[in-house]
Amino acid sequence: MTNHKPDMLFGKANDISRALDETVVKTRQLNDDLRSRRLGGTIVITAGIGALGPSAIKDIISAITAFDAFTPENDPYGEHDCAVMTVNEIKIVWKIDYYDLTRRYHSSDPSDRNVTSRVMTIMRADEY
Repeated sequence: MTNHKPDMLFGKANDISRALDETVVKTRQLNDDLRSRRLGGTIVITAGIGALGPSAIKDIISAITAFDAFTPENDPYGEHDCAVMTVNEIKIVWKIDYYDLTRRYHSSDPSDRNVTSRVMTIMRADEY
């Protein structure tokens, strides 16, 4: 019979859990920086959003900037990377994706700004 020390087993699991939590916290902060301060990435609007005109675009950007209604239901991974909203009776979707610095592949680590290019896409829900 192998004699395991339960503290060591649980300690390793807790270390992994802590590392994952730190990764999520870093990713969330970088996403919030892009969403609320327009820092650390690129924001793209679709043709449907562009067609709404400058005033509507300003209202949509302002609403996304102020958005803080993240819940386990709409943000299950805690990364603040996506939402569906209604702004001036227009249903929109915004989503942050993580690419490598060439924007050719997915990022190997979304929590590391040195290897990740963030792109937030804002679209009308009917364009999705």
